[in-house]
Amino acid sequence: MSHRNPTPTVDIIIEVEGGVVLVERRNPPHGWALPGGFVEVGERVEEAAVREAREETGLDVTLRALLHVYSRPDRDPRGHTLSVTFVGTAVGTPVGGDDAKTARVFLLDALPPLAFDHEEILEDYRRFLQNGLRPLE
Repeated sequence: MSHRNPTPTVDIIIEVEGGVVLVERRNPPHGWALPGGFVEVGERVEEAAVREAREETGLDVTLRALLHVYSRPDRDPRGHTLSVTFVGTAVGTPVGGDDAKTARVFLLDALPPLAFDHEEILEDYRRFLQNGLRPLE
């Protein structure tokens, strides 16, 4: 039996120094994005989020909240993915690694153009900061 299912991924909103960490992608689709990536076989999504954050930014992240699961079929031009998106905190200066060319802290009111659906995710994050509500609440 062959299944064609969405691929599980994680994205992490890393709070650092009053801003959030974004990575400039080394591979297509290019542009700025939240740190994140594919969940490996045998890995919990929480573990994948911490691992991807460390690989792409060099930061050790403490997860503090699950923001939402994003699953719109067109959210990733490479194929149908679903992203379990976390909010986490870290201390230090991010450094691009793995498939991230660079990593930087951006203020929420000074974001560059974003890849995927990450603009939507960060809008939901702004609402979460303002009133504590997640999408669908």
